[in-house]
Amino acid sequence: MSILVGVAGGTGSGKTSFAEKLLVHLGPARCVTIAQDAYYKDGSALTPEARAAINYDHPDAFDTSLLIQDLRDLKAGRPVPHLTYDHAAYSRRVLPDPLTPRPVILLEGILILAEEPLRRLMDIKLFIDTDADVRILRRLRRDLKERGRTFDSVEKQYLVSVRPMHLEFVEPSKRYADLIVPEGAENQVALDLVAARVAAMLAR
Repeated sequence: MSILVGVAGGTGSGKTSFAEKLLVHLGPARCVTIAQDAYYKDGSALTPEARAAINYDHPDAFDTSLLIQDLRDLKAGRPVPHLTYDHAAYSRRVLPDPLTPRPVILLEGILILAEEPLRRLMDIKLFIDTDADVRILRRLRRDLKERGRTFDSVEKQYLVSVRPMHLEFVEPSKRYADLIVPEGAENQVALDLVAARVAAMLAR
């Protein structure tokens, strides 16, 4: 059985960076990484109006039952499809190489601690706690540079969905964390602690 480490936190909190540093710490050969973002429900068949209405920061946007099944399969030693989500096409795609079971599964996403069935599968639950002003600046930079968005569209989405959903679902979910990590990937003490804990669990 694999050890499942959940890394949650708000948009731009640094959870992906923390998961990447943890992977390096533990050794890439021992880890497989899954992003909750890859499990957005496919919207390629929706009308333009329905696509525009998708709230990517609400739990209903995710195919959580599929994510749970894939995590169960990985923990049991079975490979699963390697999914990705294309935001431009609103479609979920399967990449050529499946995800193969490894001793450690790193799951990261904004809402993974908000879902009780997901929490039950996790052996270690982390919440990356970063100030809101830092998070919005990171998201703004990402959406403008990497996704070609306009400032007005990023601002509207943040005020209409990102911030309200963070307050309603993401922020309250940190009470379920085993460890709340301030400063994310810059927190070397937390990285060392988590890596040592995982190593001890693997040794058992």
